[in-house]
Amino acid sequence: MILSTRILDIVLALLLALILAIPFAALLLWLWVCEGRPLFYLSERMRAPDRPFQLWKLRTMTVVPPEQGVSGGDKRNRITKTGRFLRRCRLDEVPQLWNVLKGDMSFVGPRPPLRLYVERHPEIYAQVLQSRPGITGLATLVFHRHEERLLAKCRTPEETDAVYSRRCVPRKARLDLIYQSHRTVFSDLRLMALTALRAINWHN
Repeated sequence: MILSTRILDIVLALLLALILAIPFAALLLWLWVCEGRPLFYLSERMRAPDRPFQLWKLRTMTVVPPEQGVSGGDKRNRITKTGRFLRRCRLDEVPQLWNVLKGDMSFVGPRPPLRLYVERHPEIYAQVLQSRPGITGLATLVFHRHEERLLAKCRTPEETDAVYSRRCVPRKARLDLIYQSHRTVFSDLRLMALTALRAINWHN
């Protein structure tokens, strides 16, 4: 299963990279004109409890100093108009094809967590991160919009952190573990298809 999933990841990532090369270059040029630099956002995430990596995304928010805390509501306000479109269509995650090719991520799996939450919930992530993190997954599809609504109500960075840690982490972990226990190559393909359909119907 692990070998077949890895082969599928590499084949699909290379195929998508070839198909999207010219459109993605045009998108980068458009972003450079509309939003300026930096074009990419890099975030340290965990592939396993002791294996960090750099997650690549297109930048969708205004830049703030790294030492400045941001609440859930503030994050929502900082999303640019272009960034909102990119997120709805999930185009901001196209650079993660590089993470897939490097082996840091798979197409399907639990979303890679921040080190902070892995250290805070070691018993949860010791189980969840037995699978390679993914661009999409069951928890991503089922819980993502509910998570956004929960965090949007937060007014301070401390509240955002507490709500995510207490209410989001355990629920997402349960969904990811349920999926892992029944996972097949065909179920991965189905989740990828559902993710693509949601991106196409982003306005609904």
